[in-house]
Amino acid sequence: MSCGPSVIQLPVHVTTALSVFFTLRGLSFRSTCGCLRFYNQKDRNKSLDQMAASFEQMRANVGKLLRGIDRYQFNPAYFQVTVTSQILLKALTNLPHTDFTLCKCMIDQTHQEERPIRQILYLGNLLETCHFQSFWSSLEENREFIDGITGFEDSVRKFICHVVGITYQNIEHRLLAEMLGDPLDTQVKVWMSKYGWTENEEGQIFIFNQEESVKPKNIVEKIDFESVSSIMATSQ
Repeated sequence: MSCGPSVIQLPVHVTTALSVFFTLRGLSFRSTCGCLRFYNQKDRNKSLDQMAASFEQMRANVGKLLRGIDRYQFNPAYFQVTVTSQILLKALTNLPHTDFTLCKCMIDQTHQEERPIRQILYLGNLLETCHFQSFWSSLEENREFIDGITGFEDSVRKFICHVVGITYQNIEHRLLAEMLGDPLDTQVKVWMSKYGWTENEEGQIFIFNQEESVKPKNIVEKIDFESVSSIMATSQ
């Protein structure tokens, strides 16, 4: 048996990855010029066996994590209030989708009480419960939150129009303006035009005939003779 070193030629990026992998696990090997070098056949076989076992264990651990709730956990050591606040505000711009709720569920209770996260969660609750006038009042007191969030207010108004569109048949112009944050009258008309809403002389805005959206469904039940033959037999 040769006592010289046994060499396996590997790509450089693979060798680098293996070096990190073995170092993290308390193992060691020597790499020269992109080669994985072992100093005897016994060490070579032992190291390859360790490598295979370690990879299999890592694969099993990753598979276990992906099947459980751990895939959704944040690393609390890297929690950043500023970044989390920006993510929550961005999620609000995607209502009525559930992004905001999903993000909120990933924040532990202790961090939810921190400022400004607590105020942002309150704003989200106002929107989700359709307290639109209170939302705009609260936002006015905390306008620094949305600095750098492009199109935040228009995204919120889009969500409000969505809620109005599936709720109202007619709405007063004044009430719609309040829901939209009481913007200028020209802005209200822009949103009316966008959704095809029309206004009469009395200031009533026609949204949609909700009754026309109700589609009756005919339920047809098919019962063959075999399915009722046993019942007929017992009733005789």
